[in-house]
Order: sequence, then structure tokens, then C-alpha cells
Amino acid sequence: MLVLHVCAEVFPLLKTGGLADVTAALPPALIALGCDARLLLPGFPAVCAGVVARRLIATLPERFGTAVNRLTLGTLPNGVQAYVIEAPALYDRPGNPYADTDNQPYADNYRRFALLGWVAAQLAQGCDPTWKPQVVHAHDWHAGLAAAYLQADAAVQGRKLAASVITVHNLAYQGNFDYGIFHELGLPDTFFGIDGVEFHGQVSFLKAGLFYADRITTVSPTYAQEIQQPEQGCGLDGLLRTRAADLVGILNGVDAAVWSPRDDAAIAARYDLNSLSRKAICRDALQVETGLALQAVAPVFGVVSRLTEQKGLQLVVAQMHDILALGGQLVLLGTGDAVLEAAFLTLAADHPASVSVEIGYDEAKAHRIIAGCDVILVPSHFEPCGLTQLYGLAYGSLPLVRRVGGLADSVVDCTGQNMANASATGFVFDAFTNAAFAAAVRRAFGLYQRRDDWRAVQRQAMQKCFDWNASAAKMLALYNQIAPKAGTTGLG
Repeated sequence: MLVLHVCAEVFPLLKTGGLADVTAALPPALIALGCDARLLLPGFPAVCAGVVARRLIATLPERFGTAVNRLTLGTLPNGVQAYVIEAPALYDRPGNPYADTDNQPYADNYRRFALLGWVAAQLAQGCDPTWKPQVVHAHDWHAGLAAAYLQADAAVQGRKLAASVITVHNLAYQGNFDYGIFHELGLPDTFFGIDGVEFHGQVSFLKAGLFYADRITTVSPTYAQEIQQPEQGCGLDGLLRTRAADLVGILNGVDAAVWSPRDDAAIAARYDLNSLSRKAICRDALQVETGLALQAVAPVFGVVSRLTEQKGLQLVVAQMHDILALGGQLVLLGTGDAVLEAAFLTLAADHPASVSVEIGYDEAKAHRIIAGCDVILVPSHFEPCGLTQLYGLAYGSLPLVRRVGGLADSVVDCTGQNMANASATGFVFDAFTNAAFAAAVRRAFGLYQRRDDWRAVQRQAMQKCFDWNASAAKMLALYNQIAPKAGTTGLG
């Protein structure tokens, strides 16, 4: 099975969130199952620097305002082959993949990511004479037009060149642009409509993927159900309900080559189930690094997150007085909403021995926080999958989460019954309220005082298996359902 993953970022070259972790880990897991999986990436500076030994595959015609479109093929640090679209006029810029140094979205993002989807379709047409994908797997809105271009090409040629899948990593990010840009996309006029790319009078790259892809996946079973309802459907729930038979939730996994306390070179002391006491070394080291008081009588709470409304961190701000009054500490690493950043920085300034805040992202420090904290906080308003809680489970840092999306699918609450049957792995609350979050925090403090019970839950958490093997097997089975078979048109 030949599969092309189309995405905007991949760890360790370029990462703004969990998407990069998934696109780094899923292709190798598929390759281990016998799949020939490759990536297609925009030629951002970090991508061009990190995909090594590139060779020219094709020179593509002028498109989307750029005359230089070279398609090269090289190798990622994990050994996976990756195509790179070298279009400097669109991609060679400062800032992150989507916004400038002032965090303002680039005005021509529609061109930058239309090119990504269009080149995916060119690969399905055979622009690389040595490799042609059977399945094009688009990730999030950035790659959403790939399915539309494949559908347009199939209509012209009378046969399907490749099947298509889109994975929704976060439905709230949709890639919506003014109608005026539609004529630049090169799609048939009939594609702009309710049965197509139109969404409230705009062009929606994500809706294009949701409408035209053969299958839709999202990153947890619970989120697949939630997005079919108005509360979390972001205006697309109606479309998703009509496509319910083609929609499946497959829980993300953890790349054990990157996230394993036994092998993690970034942390102060490596440990596993048989040497769990060494986790205390990581805790002490984290307190020293962040300037917190050395103490072991109350839990250290960790946050590694984008600071956005989605992540529910306003609940943490509201509850910090009680956490501090009970002797708890907080270490936070993240960036995002200016109001949240300011609120956490104020807490750190007012309580320097108990609260440490770093605005930004540092991959190695993220590992040290997750290894060194006792409780990892993920109190999200909504959460498609969440990876932080999976990392916490692997490191014996008990997740405190809201019962939504992938959090509901991966963390088992420390109720009396779950403690008795040895299934408990963390703390779960339901209502998105200060009171519900506060009650979960108090339960964490209570369990922390019962050291034997705490250690038992840590062990149960660390024994949970969330590697990519099972998820990759489910994805490969899905590909086999839809890939065009030799001798068939694949249409109708």
C-alpha cells in the first residue's frame, strides 16, 4: 500500500502542536506494517534544512502566483521519505508556518496551502514516475483541498487516481477564506456550493476535505461522536452527520522512541516501573531548574500547553489560590492568549517559590516537566485527542482532565470502584466549571497523601499501552477498504 501523508508540519523539524507529533509517528508505524508511507510538506525553511539528501523529482508549472515550484524528495531524521515543495515566494518566510512574526496570519495562506493540496493531486497523477500513491491522507485544513483536486481530476479522467482520507486534528481550525479567492484555486465552478467547498459564503479548505474525501478520521472515538453535535461541530456537524458512515475515530498514539522515561535523555534520571522511585530525582531537578522550593509534601502540577480558551486553563488560574494554600506548586510551559499569559506571569511574580511560568516552547523542557511533575493538567473545554495526558500516563505523572474527546478515551478516574479494580489512572471531572475542577484538584491532593495508593495508580498509568501499533493497524485497514483496485475505475 502506497500512502502519501500531506501535512504542514512534522516533528522535530517544525512543530506548533500535536499535529507534528502525529505526522512524525504514524508513517513509521505504517511502514512497520509493510506500508510504503511518505510525506508531502511545504518548503518552509526548517523543512528544507531538515529533509536531507533531497533530489529533484519534478519541476511543476506556475501556480498560485509562484513561478518556481520544484518538487524534491529526501529523508526525514526518522528515515521516512518526504517530498518537499520548493516554492520560496510562498514558503521562505519568518514566523511560524501560518503567521508572521507578529502572529498575524499571512494574507496569502490560501495560496500557500492550495499549492500543498494541488501538488498532492499531481503526485497521484504520476508526476513522480517512480512512485504514485494509492491513498492520499490529508491532515487538517492545510491539506483539505487535496481531496477536492483529486475529485476534480477523477471527473476529468473518468477514473479515480487515488483514494483520499482526511484526518481532523481540531475541527475549530477550518481554513476559511473570502469567496473572492475561489477563482484562483482552479476548481470547477460547481465545487462552490453547499455540496462542495462553500461554508457560509466563504471557501472552507476543511469543508472541502470533509465533503470530498472518501473517508474522514479524527483522533479519538469520543471526539468523532462529539463533532456530529452542534456544541462541538463548529457549524459542520450537519455535514458530519450525513457522513457518519465514513467517519471513524482512531485514538492517537505515543511514539515510544521519543516519549519513554526509560530512554529519555532529556530528563534528570531515567526510570521505569521497576525503578519508579527515581522519578523523585526528576521532581527535585525540576524544582531546582524552575526556582521552586524543594518540597515533597504536596503535588507539583504541570502544564505543557498552548494557552488558549480550548485548553481550559482559565480554570487553573481561578483555582491557583486554593492549590497554593494546600502547598501545591505549578510549572507551566506554553504560549498563546495574551490574557492567559499575563495571568500566569502575575501568579509567578507573586509566588516565585511556588509557581514557575515560561512563555514559549522548549521540547526538552517539556520532557522535564512531564517527568518531574506529579499531576499533568489538561482541563480542556474540548479536546480532539490530547497527547499531553498520554505522555503523563507513560511517565507516571497522573493526568487531571475533563471528560471530553480523547481525554475521556484515555484516562480512568480514581473513583473508589476504579481504585478497587486497579483500573484508575488519573482524575476526571465533567462540568466545565471552577467547582468541578476544584473538586478534582482536591481529590488529587487527597490521593497524594496516601502514598501507597498514589504509587499504585502511577503503576497502573505506566502500564497502559498507547503506542502507535494498534492505531496504525486500524488506519491501514481503512486504507485497504478504499484504495482503488487494479482494473477498476474506482468511481461510482
